[in-house]
Amino acid sequence: GRRARSDEELDAILAATLDRLGRRLREGHRTARTVVLRLRFDDFSRATRSHSLAEATAHTATLLEAARVLLRAALPMIHQRGITLLGVSLSGLDHDRCAQLALPFDARSGPTIDGALDAVQQRFGNRSVARATQLRLRPALEIPRLDDYPSENLGRDAR
Repeated sequence: GRRARSDEELDAILAATLDRLGRRLREGHRTARTVVLRLRFDDFSRATRSHSLAEATAHTATLLEAARVLLRAALPMIHQRGITLLGVSLSGLDHDRCAQLALPFDARSGPTIDGALDAVQQRFGNRSVARATQLRLRPALEIPRLDDYPSENLGRDAR
């Protein structure tokens, strides 16, 4: 319609649309990688904005958050020109069985990842996990490690 809509109304329309799209994706066993926001203004001009996700998903909350970011960026234009259409489309569709599973890496996961890698190497050896750039290199010498002794024992053993 041509009436003015509040930011909250636009967000509610966006959420309802993505709820339906997410349900359709899951029913069709599909995932999407790109969220496209489609806008038509009072003067009938149009604009589209899109965001590609790091990995394809059918998770409604993830798709909705990407769409909300696009909507927030477009709000000044909407306030200035009015809006008659708010639409969403999803692209980069694939079958959900083809999805590459991803580990949840972010800025805070560094120590956790390092700890997991240390545990794997301790259990299965230093060559069980390596950087891809080191695969073609000669295997490094493995130097056996002695058990760590508490510092109070060092004085007695040195005598």
